[in-house]
Amino acid sequence: MSIETMGWNEQRNESFAPYRAQGYEPARITGQDRERYDVIDGHGEWSAEVSGRLRHEARTPEDFPAVGDWVALRPHTHDGPRTIVAVLPRLTVFTRKQAGRETVAQVVAANVDTAFVVAALDRDFNLRRLERYLSTVWDGGASPVVVLNKMDLSDEIDERIAEVDSIAPGVPVVAVSALEARGLDSLAPWLTAGSTVVLIGSSGVGKSTLVNALLGEERQTTGAVREWDSRGRHTTTRRELVPLEGGAWLLDTPGIKELQLWIDEETLGDSFPEIAALAAECRFRDCRHAAEPGCAVQAALKQGTLPQERLASWSKLQREAAWLAAKQDQRLKAEQEARWRAVRMEHRRRTQQSPKR
Repeated sequence: MSIETMGWNEQRNESFAPYRAQGYEPARITGQDRERYDVIDGHGEWSAEVSGRLRHEARTPEDFPAVGDWVALRPHTHDGPRTIVAVLPRLTVFTRKQAGRETVAQVVAANVDTAFVVAALDRDFNLRRLERYLSTVWDGGASPVVVLNKMDLSDEIDERIAEVDSIAPGVPVVAVSALEARGLDSLAPWLTAGSTVVLIGSSGVGKSTLVNALLGEERQTTGAVREWDSRGRHTTTRRELVPLEGGAWLLDTPGIKELQLWIDEETLGDSFPEIAALAAECRFRDCRHAAEPGCAVQAALKQGTLPQERLASWSKLQREAAWLAAKQDQRLKAEQEARWRAVRMEHRRRTQQSPKR
């Protein structure tokens, strides 16, 4: 298998030139288990781990390799795992805030061309949740496709597609039944040879069943959802990049209970184009779209051309993005202060140790 069949292109070839000059080899991350990685290159599949230097220079989890990344490997001269010495620049990335109190990013998938945002056509269907996923996909640079799974459980497929169209105009929407293998041919335009597609969505939407249907084998464990709310459990426990028969690469991810945003405020305009267009018509550039005179957004609300739920969702995501930006600024400031303290302490130590004349 050549690296070109895995999505290697001229742009990546150019970015790899400095590493090739040092004798390193390109490979792609296909799986991760704690600090051990699965990689594949033009010669085979290997186990790998990051070098001590890469580990030392990494400031956040975002700096470590993620599934889908292209990396530079040290030539294999000994038994045991290969050594990852560098991560190539990511062309696209799906990122969320890491769970917990610490404000750091977690890379869910890297270098994907298309994101299949999977939602279920059952009682757990939620437009507001779709808006969050779409915002994250657009922020990372990939192209979203909304996949409405479990069409065998719904009599309102056309209505649901229309609802998705109302919040994501221009985004392809495909209805399938992974369980019955219906509608899968509609996904073929995005599953071309050498392309990478990531499946993202909440627990219980049927991603593992969809992966099995696309692969034609029971590769992923599947589980039933709760009857009373149609919510599911995590049946996929690790991220994994697997090849499809037609030459595409499929990246499955564990279901997300709650997607915590890691996006820029400015990119929300891609998810809410109608609000961005209205905001540009407001009388004041810094309009908060509350009670300011000449607010085009409020005027659209009163006219009924902008749903209140849509504006409420946009406002909520704006607040989250602003909070995230503030926390990032605080973290960067604290890191800078810590570095200066370390420099001053080192200077003081050297001054005290220098011989007096």
